[in-house]
Amino acid sequence: MHRPELSALRIHPVKSLTAYAVGEAVVEPWGLDGDRRWMLVDAGGTAVTQRQLARMALVSAAPAPDGGVVLSAPGRAALPVEVPKPGETVGVRLHGDRVEVVEAAAEAHAWLGDHLGVPVRLVHLDAPERRRYIDTVYARPGEPVGLADGFPLLLTTDASLDALNALIACGDRPGEGPLPMDRFRPNVVVSGTAAWAEDGWSRIAIGDVPFRVAKPCGRCVVTTTDQETAERGREPLRTLARHRRVGRQLLFGQNLIPDARGVIRIGDPVRILG
Repeated sequence: MHRPELSALRIHPVKSLTAYAVGEAVVEPWGLDGDRRWMLVDAGGTAVTQRQLARMALVSAAPAPDGGVVLSAPGRAALPVEVPKPGETVGVRLHGDRVEVVEAAAEAHAWLGDHLGVPVRLVHLDAPERRRYIDTVYARPGEPVGLADGFPLLLTTDASLDALNALIACGDRPGEGPLPMDRFRPNVVVSGTAAWAEDGWSRIAIGDVPFRVAKPCGRCVVTTTDQETAERGREPLRTLARHRRVGRQLLFGQNLIPDARGVIRIGDPVRILG
């Protein structure tokens, strides 16, 4: 087996829109630079994700050098969206947590609403250190998280995906596999490990940047959504329920918390520290 190394690196400029592959990324206390600083909310100010709107998988948000994004979708002209000027914040809800954000320009709301078929607003977390939702059972009090569900980064491994796909192939719905890694929306993907080795990690370093492995990631309906067509199936949740269930959680991947700032790059060695 080869030594563990970082095989893929992805950011999600707008929460729950398409992932964006990068060769390197700056690690901040709240996650990767440019990752999930934007999100969509409904008319009542509650976060909207692929859980509610599978069609969000078909909308791309490429990062712009100034921190803005460029929205694009099949059959639509691309729309550059600038970072909102500092001003009055509005409170929105993300998994029951109140977050103060700044709204994007009205044309972004209209573009997204027209494409998705429901009224939505695009909002920006101008101060990522403001949100401190991380579960303090697993994290230190006051650690920030940005607009991720609960932890700054998500890690998966190539070997565990291969093992999961092998289980799907042996199940009663083999036609739904093999599944690509984008179903799981990780930030960092590690190669050169045994399947499920990440279950035993508590601390790792990617290159020179140390991380705590906070807790396994419980998976939801988003993993059943084809990220190229927005069609839903039953895998991998069906197979995870049979082979990776712990209590009410269906597990795949591990949540990470950075212990230092730094830069990580594809090809960086991954050291298991504990």
